[in-house]
Amino acid sequence: PGADWLFIPEAPPEEGWEDAMCARLGESRSGGSRLNIVIIAEGAIDRNGKPITSKYVKDLVVTRLGVDTRVTVLGHVQRGGTPSAFDRVLSSKMGVEAVIALLEATPDTPACVVSLSGNQAVRLPLMECVQMTKEVQKAMDEKRFAEAVQLRGRSFENNWNIYKLLAHHKPSQTKTRYSLAVLNVGAPAAGMNAAVRSAVRIGLSQGHTVYMVNDGFEGLANGQIKTAQWRDVAGWTGQGGSLLGTKRTLPKTFLPKIVDNIRKYNIQGLLVVGGFEAYEGVLQLVEARAHYDELCMVMCVIPATISNNVPGIDISLGCDTAVNAAMESCDRIKQSASGTKRRVFVVETMGGYCGYLTTMAAIAVGADAAYVFEDPFSIRDLKANVEHLTEKMKTEIQRGLVLRNEKSHEHYTTEFINNLYSSEGKGIFDCRMNVLGHLQQGGAPTAFDRNYGTKLGVKAVFWITDQFRENYRQGRVFANSPESACVIGLRKKAVLFSPVTEIKNETDFEHRMPKEQWWLKLRLIMKMLAHYKISFENYDTGKIEHVTRRTLSIDKGY
Repeated sequence: PGADWLFIPEAPPEEGWEDAMCARLGESRSGGSRLNIVIIAEGAIDRNGKPITSKYVKDLVVTRLGVDTRVTVLGHVQRGGTPSAFDRVLSSKMGVEAVIALLEATPDTPACVVSLSGNQAVRLPLMECVQMTKEVQKAMDEKRFAEAVQLRGRSFENNWNIYKLLAHHKPSQTKTRYSLAVLNVGAPAAGMNAAVRSAVRIGLSQGHTVYMVNDGFEGLANGQIKTAQWRDVAGWTGQGGSLLGTKRTLPKTFLPKIVDNIRKYNIQGLLVVGGFEAYEGVLQLVEARAHYDELCMVMCVIPATISNNVPGIDISLGCDTAVNAAMESCDRIKQSASGTKRRVFVVETMGGYCGYLTTMAAIAVGADAAYVFEDPFSIRDLKANVEHLTEKMKTEIQRGLVLRNEKSHEHYTTEFINNLYSSEGKGIFDCRMNVLGHLQQGGAPTAFDRNYGTKLGVKAVFWITDQFRENYRQGRVFANSPESACVIGLRKKAVLFSPVTEIKNETDFEHRMPKEQWWLKLRLIMKMLAHYKISFENYDTGKIEHVTRRTLSIDKGY
């Protein structure tokens, strides 16, 4: 939520924190803020091991600042509720991984913990995990707090450091010679605003001039550019859509006007937050460098699309929120089917030609079938699915749910599949059709998309800053190497920067998606959970990874 102050047991505040906290809250109020949030972990302590309680902090704020203050103890509310799509898919993956680990085990195999590293399942020796957990407590007991944070893992440490960077305005002591522009391109996606907020604030704290561009590349061409200030992006983290405004227009339509404004504003770096059009647009700018010197600047794409169809990355911003939106709608639909009995719902999801959204939603809601473009299907497959549902209706679970990606097949449309199921299941079950549509694109971003967007924005601006320094020559930034225009994103176990010119060969431009999809093997889980006989010979199982101080210190950027 963008808390003003945070207390955690691993990193107690410095002596005199009461004065520092009250000064920060007072400064925030003076700057126009009417809401301040202080978050206290239940085990929070000061440097001497004395507990910091919510009552103490409240009384302190009331006494020092005279501000009306309320305490909310979340308690067991945090344990309850419906699991998110991420948790449902993760638990399904871990369940499969655990069973495979047991089947592969021998009497000499050490006990392991099934875990997730980046986007990959891993197996960690149990006793090493236990020992490392004890090391954290030992470091805290001995007041080695910086070490305690490191022992929690690089991801925890990154999150803590990013929070400290963004929580409070820290004006740069010196102004740099560099400037960058931030814009959104493509369809709106949850998490875009979080990425823009963190990018703008990190850019300003580095001393750069930061411009915010409205309406994508079209706005860049039309001069819809304004200088960003710290407070311009206040409160953006939790807001859905695109507050900057976004369009799908590609830059080749008005390259000369874009170049004129890049020259006018002396823009030396471009951070584009968006979907496939963002990647394709930056690729067009890179290919036009031979004709325009002004385009020899640093460029970075933060993929943000519900379709998750940008090449070079595994997970884009916004797709987690979209999967949750689809999942919640399907949960309601399943509830309707349960009450009616002997009913099958055919649900159409978005995603273009990319079936990620459909597949993840199918695993999360326990769908009986999910049709996607990447996994070709025929009329025989449809017939087999109908027969499978017919058998299911003879059991105590007399309902069915079938998902179809909007462009999974040219001829087997959602209406066709609904009619086929209705006809073939006549007398056994009836069918209803639902098109989820743009409700998958809206809504507030999930915690995952907020945090992921924030981290990508920070890491992207740090990378751009390094590129500025490396490519500064003769009084200007001149970046024309392939490595100066990249897509940032999670690939397997780490956040990486991939040059747009290199991943061009990995791209299916006709269908606007990568040629190879990492998530296709997860469809085995979906089919297995739907009671189909499936072989897991081709399933990518996790490998044993040891838990040491060295492995914990590896910077995965995530």
